[in-house]
Amino acid sequence: MSKLKETNYTLEKINQIEYFRDEVIKLEKQLIDMGSLGDPDNPGRCEELNKINPLKHTFAGGCYIREINCPAGQILTTAIHKKEHPYFVIKGKVSVLTEDGIKEITAPFYGVTKPGTKRVVFVHEDCTWVTVHRTDSTDVDEVLDEVLAKNFEDPDVSLKEIKKQLQLKQK
Repeated sequence: MSKLKETNYTLEKINQIEYFRDEVIKLEKQLIDMGSLGDPDNPGRCEELNKINPLKHTFAGGCYIREINCPAGQILTTAIHKKEHPYFVIKGKVSVLTEDGIKEITAPFYGVTKPGTKRVVFVHEDCTWVTVHRTDSTDVDEVLDEVLAKNFEDPDVSLKEIKKQLQLKQK
């Protein structure tokens, strides 16, 4: 069952989110076709990309803390997030595109990622981005499977059931 909360959505909003998701996936494919690194089928596990954007993994008190360092000038797409969690931009400046529009973020900054979020990010200045995830695991691959979706069909981030219920209410 989806971790998305039904009460926050209208059919119009669901359609807007679905359109955004489709367009981001198209953009990601185009970036990869042009030589960008990444593997949408295995989010967070591209060794080549991780060399350019060094990662630091830390476990503490039932949390997985993921620090990624991104050099200026990059355009990248993030993984699809399954769970709500905090994030912190502790260095740099980025522009972030989500279904809600473009937001310019300058460190220091923190926010909350909602389930189903996938972002397009342009890195203006070298950036350090940190996410914190609640987990019982201390294995990075297990945590990535727990917190990242391979696609928008994942039951934790799918909009299909919410959309069906909204359509039934409109009849």
